[in-house]
Amino acid sequence: MESLIAVVALGAAAGGFVQGLSGFAFGLVAQAIWAWTLDPALAGPLTVFGSLLGQILGIGAIRRGFDARRAAPFILGGLLGVPLGVALLHRIDPDWFRAGVGLLLLVWCPAMLLARALPRITRGGRLADAAVGLAGGVMGGLGGLTGPAPTLWVTLRGWGRDAQRAVFQAFTLVMQAMTMTVYVASGTVTPEVATLCLVAAPALLLPTLLGLRLYRRFSDIAFQRIVLGLLAVSGLLLVTAAVPRLL
Repeated sequence: MESLIAVVALGAAAGGFVQGLSGFAFGLVAQAIWAWTLDPALAGPLTVFGSLLGQILGIGAIRRGFDARRAAPFILGGLLGVPLGVALLHRIDPDWFRAGVGLLLLVWCPAMLLARALPRITRGGRLADAAVGLAGGVMGGLGGLTGPAPTLWVTLRGWGRDAQRAVFQAFTLVMQAMTMTVYVASGTVTPEVATLCLVAAPALLLPTLLGLRLYRRFSDIAFQRIVLGLLAVSGLLLVTAAVPRLL
């Protein structure tokens, strides 16, 4: 039991730091540590809890860039997309889905990192933003991947660092709150999960705050590189996890 507590605390601390720094990727980092020890039935709700708590702690980081009118289309689209993604669970092979998303991120994000200047998407307006939110919601309901679509989209929108983070952090917070509510209502949050959440909460507190402190020192360009780098790593991990199952 002590070793399990140590693993949960380590994953929460590492995930909290990266999420504090970037505004996302708690699950990416924490799951890389927890996957070797925790049962998926424990790791899933624990990841949602840690991500949600980290987003709440990081609300202060998005105050300067938050614009409710800018974030609303993403959130509304996501709320519609989550149940659609859940409905598709039994119609789409989740391993093929993760492999496809991972391959896209693995090719696209390094290409953007090597480009002299990122392309900017200025057309489409709120309807396009809502469509991306819908895609993020579907991906979240289907495979727990709420972050990649809106995070990559706001990067290509060319908004400033604070505006980008405000959108995808607000989006993730709402999606994770919705997911956690469903977990609690469905009994997914068992007493064992609740106990591990009590371990994860204090472990991620200080690392998250440290990541937030470092975030404020980055320029817009440096922040874009961090986001694209983390998305590329996310793609690599998705492909690495899915391909052996497909073979």
